[in-house]
Amino acid sequence: MERVATLTLNPSIDSACEAEAVSATRKIRTHGERYDPGGGGLNVARVLHRFGVPVEAIYLSGGPTGALLDELLDEAGLPRRAIPIADHTRMSLAVYERSSGHEYRFVPEGPLVAEEEWRALLGACFASPAEWVVASGSLPRGVPDNFFARLAAPLAAQDRKLVLDTSGAALKAALEGGGIHIAKPSVGEFEAYLGRKLTTHAEVAEAARPLVAAGKARMLAVTMGEDGAVLVHPGGVLTHPGIKAVAHSTTGAGDSFVGGLVHGLIAGESLEDAFLRAIAAGTAAVLHPGTELCRTQDVERLLGELKAG
Repeated sequence: MERVATLTLNPSIDSACEAEAVSATRKIRTHGERYDPGGGGLNVARVLHRFGVPVEAIYLSGGPTGALLDELLDEAGLPRRAIPIADHTRMSLAVYERSSGHEYRFVPEGPLVAEEEWRALLGACFASPAEWVVASGSLPRGVPDNFFARLAAPLAAQDRKLVLDTSGAALKAALEGGGIHIAKPSVGEFEAYLGRKLTTHAEVAEAARPLVAAGKARMLAVTMGEDGAVLVHPGGVLTHPGIKAVAHSTTGAGDSFVGGLVHGLIAGESLEDAFLRAIAAGTAAVLHPGTELCRTQDVERLLGELKAG
């Protein structure tokens, strides 16, 4: 099986808990606290590791919180390569309010990264033997907007595939540079890139086609939350209306989608079946509160239902 390296420039320790109700000024008693490695690339790595895909997580890590992140990854048995930074790794918080079913998420901006630190991460990526590189998440302060754009051409020259899930200026720079194997923005991120609203699968597909035709991305997958997803590829368009489910947490749903799609493709599934696996994985991630991501048994059950239906 082909190997995967994931890149996470702005990882976090994702803490999650539950409270009966959230209100201003009062002390909120919480229950069921858990701590997980977080950030786009680490989430994708966790998903792929659960599916048995050979994966190495490459990430920036610093301070006492960075040491805790390293420990959590070791506890998960995830092969990793930490690039040390001087600043501290961030910590995020998700609170599930039982009385309303709402989730409140607090996400810090993250550390200030020096040029030699992000260049060290680039070097680790290019030195990795992995055939697939999944770069996912936001860029922390100090990292140039074209960081992901710097990956595509060198990786293509090594005959390696870049999967990118990011947003804002980083997404714009990467798509302008082109050469991405799979780009996976959410519909909100894609709308921000285009500067206009997209309300239907057909509108999303029409907006994505020129980017695929121009070689900016060989495939462009746009996730649309409970409305499913659209995947445009050289041979056409795949769409799915989504699986209706009660969402206890949206944390990591997009990362689980990416993990499911990459796993399916590496396992030799058809693009259609890999797309269904991605839909199942993204849905499975919302079934449980907090930062647990998708469970393999949920993914396989949902995938079976999709194929049967």
